[in-house]
Amino acid sequence: MDDIIMTEALSKVFALATKLPEELQNDIAKQLMEDIEGELQWDNTLARSQDQLAKLANQALEEFKAGRTRKIGFDDL
Repeated sequence: MDDIIMTEALSKVFALATKLPEELQNDIAKQLMEDIEGELQWDNTLARSQDQLAKLANQALEEFKAGRTRKIGFDDL
């Protein structure tokens, strides 16, 4: 198993959080847990879909090379 390391910045934040009221600590913990779980889920989703993403990227590049694409901005979507 890999060594578990906490960055100095994260350690400082947790130490500072101990000075907050218990209810606020719990709120912060809940939000942080949701954020971490979301990040892990996103990483897992990307890891499982690399082949599909590569195929889509190649398809988009071929369409671009064939002149079947047009430049648009986000406002045009």
